[in-house]
Amino acid sequence: MESAQSQQAAPGAVMAFARFVLCGGGVGLASSFAVAAAAAWMPWVLANAVITAVSTVLATELHARFTFGAGGHATWRQHAQSAGSAAAAYAVTCVAMFALQLLVAAPGAVLAQVVYLSASALAGVARFAVLRVVVFARSRTQVTAPAASPAPVPATADGRTVPVAHAAAPARPATLCAAA
Repeated sequence: MESAQSQQAAPGAVMAFARFVLCGGGVGLASSFAVAAAAAWMPWVLANAVITAVSTVLATELHARFTFGAGGHATWRQHAQSAGSAAAAYAVTCVAMFALQLLVAAPGAVLAQVVYLSASALAGVARFAVLRVVVFARSRTQVTAPAASPAPVPATADGRTVPVAHAAAPARPATLCAAA
């Protein structure tokens, strides 16, 4: 049984992207500082993995509640699918940071943050598409109007039925807008 909260309308693409940037970008920005802090006392790859896991759970919950209009908590399936897209984002940030280390012998903290945040933004745009189209996509079941009782069939005096042409009934506005 769905609650009224989980039946809210999904936001349009622009509004969903704005919410995604606000929620996911906020978590991502905080994560970048957390990775930098954690990397001071553990290997960067491990720090990135831990922070990515924690931030993915947090961001998935925020996206389920606010970004994509799902209302309520994210399901285990949504967490698993989101984790898959986060693993791809993790790989992108690792490759970007590895490339930075190859190209610059001793990159400063500002350059490292710029590279990390740029890679995260690129991966974030791809994640938005995956989350919107796959993870938090709503099933688009069409609402059908209840079947009307059949009209009485006219008959002749000897009991034979007379074929009658019926015009199609106009669709209800709710039926027309169900897939919108």
